[in-house]
Amino acid sequence: MKIAFLMDRLEPIDPMMETTSQLMYECNQRGHTVYFLEPHDIYIREYKVVARMRNITVPTDLSMKKYWRSAIKCLKKDDLIFETVTELDALFLRKNPPLNYQAVEFLSPVNDRVFMINSTNGQILGNSKLYTLNFPGIIPMTHVSRDPKRLKKIIDDFGGAMVVKPLQRYGGEGVIKVSIRDQENLNSLINYYVKGYEDYPAREPIMVQEFLESVKKDGDIRILLLNGEILGAMRRKPMKGDFRTNVHAGAHVFKHTVTEREKEICRVIKDRLIKDGLYFVGIDVIGDKLVEINCVSPGGIPRINKLDGVKLEANVIDFVERKVLEMKGKND
Repeated sequence: MKIAFLMDRLEPIDPMMETTSQLMYECNQRGHTVYFLEPHDIYIREYKVVARMRNITVPTDLSMKKYWRSAIKCLKKDDLIFETVTELDALFLRKNPPLNYQAVEFLSPVNDRVFMINSTNGQILGNSKLYTLNFPGIIPMTHVSRDPKRLKKIIDDFGGAMVVKPLQRYGGEGVIKVSIRDQENLNSLINYYVKGYEDYPAREPIMVQEFLESVKKDGDIRILLLNGEILGAMRRKPMKGDFRTNVHAGAHVFKHTVTEREKEICRVIKDRLIKDGLYFVGIDVIGDKLVEINCVSPGGIPRINKLDGVKLEANVIDFVERKVLEMKGKND
């Protein structure tokens, strides 16, 4: 099969700790032809969606580090491949947030002819933190506004600590804890985040969410879902002096067995995820609440593999191969 990965540059990636590199390696090991492209490599030629790609297929059975060096060497070759996207069998959309809307728009017309994980429409719907609002019964108390006065009143009325989240960032970037105990800084922070100096239409809406105290002691749970089913999970605990559980923010990971409550959360969201074409996602759970759904470039495979002695990337590529055959059967 021809399988392409649309993502960020390969050179800065640590292949031992990145989910994307594990998926690419598994594809290469199975003898698939693997391509690499970035969002700016997609264009339209005579009504067809075309991409400038590089073939990064290399010999099998290399160590991960040698495989990655070999793949990067392929990028230095002069020979670009100009491939009509519909000639591909599968396309992983794995660019880190924020979502590149232009690339997704270019790809949308062929979403039903190439298996994309995750689908273009699904990524548009699911890339924002607002997607969790589809499941009001299982998320913390949540408000979204661009009005500093309204946000301040929400926090004052709540009385306890709350978390401020920009809607489009990732990896814990910009997430802060606020409370009514520091009024001067609270006003300043809210105005900074919503760009309160701008006219109302130009301001930035932000999310304020109930702070779940258990995160300080127990951290959160990252659960990977594949086609709505639990693929693997791990616990993440924040570093001392922080409450953010993102690994990029210094959190530590621990082995975790999924609880009945966490399974129930997964059952609640399963059908909607599949309906929206969000086949491979990472969800974050604190206590008994769903706090985030990550669909643009969900991570965690290398760490869960190490904790549980598994090889989750094999399950993902098994699924992709099955979906490609299903799609071909429908289109023939």
